[in-house]
Amino acid sequence: MALPLLPGYGFSCTVGKDKFHRMLVTEGKAGIDELPLRQRSKPKYSVFPKEMGSGVPSWVAFDKQILSFDAYVEDEVHDKRQENYRIRYHKILFYPEDDTIQVYEPPVKNSGLPQGTIIRRHRIPLPPPDDDQFYTVYSFNISIDIVFYGRTFKIYDCDAFTKNFLKNIGVKLNPPSQCPEDPYTKTRREVLECMQPLRPYESFDTLKQFLEYDRKVLRFFCLWDDSSLFGDCRQLILNYFLSDDTIEIKELLPRNSGRTPVSWFLRRGKLPKYGPPGVYQPGEVTNRIVLNVYTGFTLSPVRGYMLDKYKLGKLEQEFYKDSDLSVGTTINVWGRKVLLCDCDEFTKTYYKTKYGIDNFTSISCKAPSPPKIEGNFPRYTGFTSEVESVRPSLGLVPIPRPNVEEFWKFMENDSYGYMSNILRFFAKLITDKCADEDRLFVISYFLSNNTISVFEPIERNSGYTGGLFLKKMRIKRPRQEVIKSGLSEYIQPEELYIGAKVNLNGYLFILLNADEYTLKFMEENSDRYPFSNLELALQKLKDEKSKSTEIKQIFRAADYNLTKTVDYNTFREILMNITLGKLTDQELITIVRHYGVPEEPCTDINILIATAHEQFKRALFENFDRLISCCVYEDREQKKVLPRKDIKRLCKSSSLPLSDDLLEALLCKDVKMYGLVCHHLFLRNMLTI
Repeated sequence: MALPLLPGYGFSCTVGKDKFHRMLVTEGKAGIDELPLRQRSKPKYSVFPKEMGSGVPSWVAFDKQILSFDAYVEDEVHDKRQENYRIRYHKILFYPEDDTIQVYEPPVKNSGLPQGTIIRRHRIPLPPPDDDQFYTVYSFNISIDIVFYGRTFKIYDCDAFTKNFLKNIGVKLNPPSQCPEDPYTKTRREVLECMQPLRPYESFDTLKQFLEYDRKVLRFFCLWDDSSLFGDCRQLILNYFLSDDTIEIKELLPRNSGRTPVSWFLRRGKLPKYGPPGVYQPGEVTNRIVLNVYTGFTLSPVRGYMLDKYKLGKLEQEFYKDSDLSVGTTINVWGRKVLLCDCDEFTKTYYKTKYGIDNFTSISCKAPSPPKIEGNFPRYTGFTSEVESVRPSLGLVPIPRPNVEEFWKFMENDSYGYMSNILRFFAKLITDKCADEDRLFVISYFLSNNTISVFEPIERNSGYTGGLFLKKMRIKRPRQEVIKSGLSEYIQPEELYIGAKVNLNGYLFILLNADEYTLKFMEENSDRYPFSNLELALQKLKDEKSKSTEIKQIFRAADYNLTKTVDYNTFREILMNITLGKLTDQELITIVRHYGVPEEPCTDINILIATAHEQFKRALFENFDRLISCCVYEDREQKKVLPRKDIKRLCKSSSLPLSDDLLEALLCKDVKMYGLVCHHLFLRNMLTI
């Protein structure tokens, strides 16, 4: 007994199932209405019955097979004189797998009509009265008319695959027909053909130049002298592109130039040689000259054009080429004279390879420095210091910024180690007062800030307290106006030398002598201190060459003991008499220091050793073992002697607390022949207490 087909009386195959997941294609089971992911349903319509052919379904047998037919449609055109109808070409695509049809129109450029897919893909019914049926593959053939939704398509041909397919299913093909030509398209083509030149086309092929010289640029560094009333010299960079013979120019703006930065001084393009040429009308500057053909007065004038064979109306315009550019050449940039000063290495290689140019003498492309304008400072009124009175004239808002030049000068010339950078002179006061005639002073000049201080040595029962006579300060040169528009001038170190007279705040001093550091410093910097230059001093003696015989006799008479030496006072008197006072005391001392006989030290060795031991006790120095081991290591040949410089170096490395003079004196006592020192005897003297 069967159950009635009523709601609630049937059994479903999904009863008791709690998972309804999608199955893969390989998991598909018959009887279940679930399709796997991305699986299409089988087409329900096909003209071929299942009993015919193989057992493969039609949607598999005819997959990706399309029948293509070429057709056209005649559309009427109303209210237009040029054409009454228009031929539009279409493609009809038939899909045998499901008997669907698609119609599309190939796009035509500048047609102004909607083109593309005209009828989307679907089954198209037959025209009435058979509209209950659909088009099949047997409905198509060549040279027939087919109606889709009231629009008649005339099939005139098909492709080879379609012809073969129709023959295989038993369709007798009609011969292909001729497709008519669109009258409006034909007219437009004739007009365009008339516009073609009657002579061979003049080609301008620049592709070869572009492929050969692409990304190759010649670079020149230029200068534009625009120094007019309100102008200046401006630095430019010219880039010449070899691919299309165009030029662009950039401007190099210095810092704080006040100009608005722009991307280009001249935009990239061809640069005419003779510019500015003026303003041309459109079409006046062209590569081809077009002539208008006159055919007389007719109702239907012929529309045609031709090119001028002789180019009578063409305007010639020359542009700059790579052969026109070279270092030292002046080019015209739209009325501006630009000088090519230099170029880069690639540009030099290019011109050397192509044109054989080797001369690339560069020209300075930097603009000449403007003339220095001296500031007119207000007159000094005498109140406050001179520097503070000038500061308000430098700006409305005073800037508490240190003087960088003075700071670096102080850092370079400040005292460090044994370098004091202080010039000390022994001076005497020049005065009419009898009580002050014998007063002696020490004048110190500080190179770090150009200041001077004067100190008077304390002398008992002199009637003067001594001590600081003039504090450290900058001293102005004498005979300067107190109220003036410029800054005051101060005494410089080059003005101080032995024998010079110096006015310090109204006190007149004569420099009698200087310390050893000052004399050595002035001789090392003889370019700044000419009176310490030995060559200049000897030149004054060479000028007295005529008195050479007399000079020899005078020195022989002074050296009565035949020692080939004379004392300082005698030597000074002889030279002063010979040169008639042309030599200064500073130059005389320079000559004496160079040719003088050094005094040999005659200090007792016991005194030197006692002094060294006293230094050891003060510094608590006991590191003699390291010094002994270093000397033994250096004396690998065990000769018990070492060079003098090596002994001195080992003492310095062991931090021996002895001064250079004391160490030199100790080494002199123990020196042997050929500059060797007995380190065993030297160390025994150091350790003996």
